[in-house]
Amino acid sequence: MPDYKLSPSELTYLYDGCKHCFVLKVKYGIQQPSIGLPAVFSRIAGLQKEYYSGKRTETFCPALPPGSVEYGEKKFKSQSVSFETTESTCFIQGRFDIVAAFDDGSFGVLDFKTAGPSEEKSELYGRQLHAYALALENPAPGSLLLTPVTRLGLLYFSPDRCELTSDGRQSVEGPMDWVEIPRDATRFHAFLGDVVQVLDGPLPPPDLGNCEWCAYRTNTAGGATSVAVTAPSCPRCNSPMRKRSGSRGEFWGCSRYPECKGTRNV
Repeated sequence: MPDYKLSPSELTYLYDGCKHCFVLKVKYGIQQPSIGLPAVFSRIAGLQKEYYSGKRTETFCPALPPGSVEYGEKKFKSQSVSFETTESTCFIQGRFDIVAAFDDGSFGVLDFKTAGPSEEKSELYGRQLHAYALALENPAPGSLLLTPVTRLGLLYFSPDRCELTSDGRQSVEGPMDWVEIPRDATRFHAFLGDVVQVLDGPLPPPDLGNCEWCAYRTNTAGGATSVAVTAPSCPRCNSPMRKRSGSRGEFWGCSRYPECKGTRNV
């Protein structure tokens, strides 16, 4: 049965925004046209991770237990997660922002966001943090093990002031708001079970009223959907396959590559 690869970011706006596009991406490797994050936001996040590396938690977030930021921008991969409601499984793979190691031996997973905090955004981003925690506590062989993860939270940076300094440099300032995300591993596991059931089921219909990419595909001859539903299963592990290109032309390759090297001819 399939072992679906899920990235934490896919479990937020993509899953909630359009189940049709979510299944196309995860199950068939067909994704919406990429709209890159503006470079300035990536630059701000990079500077934050660099600045906070090694910092004591009590100096920038008194709400956290005493500790220090010990890990940043690390890749991770979880073990496969199983469910009572389906034979299919899933695993989480991606990269986290920072992790603080507390003096009591536990860990906190923190994420930077350049925006004003809101309850709706925190609810969605909380899925990312739960995915990080699950993967760090239940890593695949060779992946980073950090347990127990006792705190999850978001650090929102909301710029509200700009100043030109005397040496010709410009600074942008704003408050840093800490939003705690309560840990609920049972609820997150149930959510993942719902996600896997969606992936196991028939392709959800295009969300023409809310998804501009579904509307575009529907109004364009030969959309990606018609390609996706004909994708075969891997002959080795039965996972969905993705169309790839090699030195001898196109072929179907297992979506779990490099763990599985199953192929089929197109």
